[in-house]
Amino acid sequence: MSALPQDVSPAPNSRRVRFFRNGANQAVRIPREFELPGEEAVIEQIGDKLVIRPLAAPLVKGSAASLAAVLSTMEPIDDEFPDVDAGLLPLDDIEL
Repeated sequence: MSALPQDVSPAPNSRRVRFFRNGANQAVRIPREFELPGEEAVIEQIGDKLVIRPLAAPLVKGSAASLAAVLSTMEPIDDEFPDVDAGLLPLDDIEL
């Protein structure tokens, strides 16, 4: 694995951090500006880099997010809406 020399500044949108031990695991504290949403993530090693991707939270039945997920899988509906006012008398004008 290649590492940055001690005198090299991190690139823009990056920050130097330190590793520490948490039991038998090596760990790194994620700075607030890089916090990820959710409670779980997937970590993947690609060459000498580690990529951390948040896992989507499970959808809650009846929530707006679950409705949006279902709607995003549907094809657009090209049917025209019926004219629900057809055959009705015109509305009376109301003076206030």
